[in-house]
Amino acid sequence: MVQITDTTSLGNTIKKVRKAQGLTQSELAAACGLGRRFLLELEAGKSTSHVGKVLHVLTTLGVALHAADRKGDL
Repeated sequence: MVQITDTTSLGNTIKKVRKAQGLTQSELAAACGLGRRFLLELEAGKSTSHVGKVLHVLTTLGVALHAADRKGDL
C-alpha cells in the first residue's frame, strides 16, 4: 500500500500505475474523457486539481483510495 501524503505523492502514484499499465498520458486522458494537460498537471502534483476528476482517473486505472486515521482506523 502506498501512503499518499500530498499532491506530489498522489501524482507520482498515478504516473507509476499508468506506466505499469502501459498507458500514455494521452491514452489515459482519453479513457477518462479528460484533457492531457489535466493529467500532466495531476502527475506533476498540481495542488488545485479537481477532486472529482482525480477520483475518476483513479477509478479508470482501477486504483482504490482508502482513508484511515493515524491509528489505521476510521
